[in-house]
Amino acid sequence: MATNNNNQGATGGIPAGQRQMLISKTWMQAAILVFLFGFFVLGYLAYRTYSDQPPIPQKTVDPQGKTIFTYDDVIGGQGVFLRNGLMEYGSIFGHGAYLGPDYTADYLRRSGEIVLAFYDGPNSDTGGISTVRDFKTNRYDPANGILQYSNAQAAAYAQLRDYYHKFFSEPTTRFGLRPGAITDTNDTRMLTAYFSWSAWVASALRPGKDYTFTNNWPPEPLVDNRPTAETIVWSVLSLITLLGGIGLLLGAFGRWDFLGWHGRDQQALMFTPPDRVILTQAQKTTAYYFLVMALLFLVQSLLGGSIQHYRTELSNFFGINLAVLLPFNLARTWHLQLAIFWVATSYLAAGIFISPIIARSEPRNQHWLAYALLIALITVVAGSLAGEYAGIHGFIGKLWIWFGNQGFEYLDLGRFWQILLSLGLFFWVVMLFRALKPRLTQESRGNMPWMFFFAALAVPAFYAVGLLAHPRASYVTSDYWRWWVVHLWVEDFLELFTTVIVAYIFVLMGVVRERVALTLIYLDFIIYSAGGVIGTMHHMYFSGTPAVHMALGAVFSAGEVMPLTLLTVEAWSFLQLGGIRVAKTDTPFPHRWAVLFLVAV
Repeated sequence: MATNNNNQGATGGIPAGQRQMLISKTWMQAAILVFLFGFFVLGYLAYRTYSDQPPIPQKTVDPQGKTIFTYDDVIGGQGVFLRNGLMEYGSIFGHGAYLGPDYTADYLRRSGEIVLAFYDGPNSDTGGISTVRDFKTNRYDPANGILQYSNAQAAAYAQLRDYYHKFFSEPTTRFGLRPGAITDTNDTRMLTAYFSWSAWVASALRPGKDYTFTNNWPPEPLVDNRPTAETIVWSVLSLITLLGGIGLLLGAFGRWDFLGWHGRDQQALMFTPPDRVILTQAQKTTAYYFLVMALLFLVQSLLGGSIQHYRTELSNFFGINLAVLLPFNLARTWHLQLAIFWVATSYLAAGIFISPIIARSEPRNQHWLAYALLIALITVVAGSLAGEYAGIHGFIGKLWIWFGNQGFEYLDLGRFWQILLSLGLFFWVVMLFRALKPRLTQESRGNMPWMFFFAALAVPAFYAVGLLAHPRASYVTSDYWRWWVVHLWVEDFLELFTTVIVAYIFVLMGVVRERVALTLIYLDFIIYSAGGVIGTMHHMYFSGTPAVHMALGAVFSAGEVMPLTLLTVEAWSFLQLGGIRVAKTDTPFPHRWAVLFLVAV
């Protein structure tokens, strides 16, 4: 490791014996303000998601008043869709896997063709106009919760109910699903109701607007779904934001030295050879974590190969009918869940390994807690994967939500396993606090030890938000919370933890000064929060949310590229540091390959 002396300065307002913040408090204040602003906007967008979501009719009827399907049919169909892992086969509202069709677009196209034929086909002078009118006219009555389909739409539903039953009850594996995936006629009836409702959402005009609930997605000429003016305007503005933001960032990087970039090579450091570093008991346990991580990564890679092969041959894997044993939707479910598991395992190990180095000590029996956490993690991995297999095959009945698979892409595991994983992550944070406590009491809350702890705390906090997504709730609201996990957790706060831990490793190795690393952490956090938090909405352009989600998501998500650009520039400069350090000290730089690996990250 490296020894690095930092000037302490005045300690006004700092408890005796506590090190003051190494950089200006303005950085911390700016980070807090940007963070609060981002989540204030997300709170407003959550309110708009709930208040402006497309309704699920209590009853959908034909012009004669005959019931076609009900609210319970739509929610039940969503359950069938999720329970059978169909979001990991096809997609709904554009989200999911892409081996099978997007069932919103598929139903809309097929029903559009049937309705057009009902009105004497494409050669009719009025057929196309009548088809567009049937789909675009919003005949939902909020006073009684009844949606009225036209006779043509009702006929389309009846035909497609038979079509989807035949498709999902197919006795072979030619579609990549297991034989007879869904044979119950009531299940396929509800599933068709779910698809029909989603197609209505994508084609009926939002009240008071000239575009649909999904901003005219999918682009379907049969129902006159075309890009809206808002879509074009905000797409152009997002591109301007992206190019302008990167230009300003690179200009600041080259022009000013407020981060200490241009003077980082002026400090001579001394290094401790790696073979002289004594590992603690808890640090030694991380070897098992990395072994588990490697095994999970290996299995995930093999599953990735199998699901890619499905795109070449649906029912033949080098002479084996793989879909009988491992249908595509199960393979992709496991593939995505294993990605989350091996990444989480790596983060747990990194935190356990780094915390005693930061604290310069380790509490008693910390290694036993690390072993217990590892056993719990293995239990969650094995239990959830087995539950997903049982849930997709229908072996656990009504318990599928809790112990099987919830079916949301990236949140496939049952709620019981999801809760256990969340508790395990919080337990990990308690372990880190236990290890870091002696050091935290000596540091200002704006310094790197606290930043390390706060970044670790964000990992379980934002994963647990996924519990707000529920298979029996409206897809629109559930998808809003699902993206908090997929985007905020994976793309923002795991990146933040990566930034903090990599910066800390560079400081510990003597590659960069602590003050520079801390400034970089704050800068990245501010840019992450400014773009990535509100930018979460770029996933919800056509999920049934109002246009404001698209507008804010498009502009702010363009800023997400900026911290990655900054890290790329930083990585280039880090590549030069090993040679500089060797030239300025008699001690050889021992961490060249570690630096190259971290730069690659």
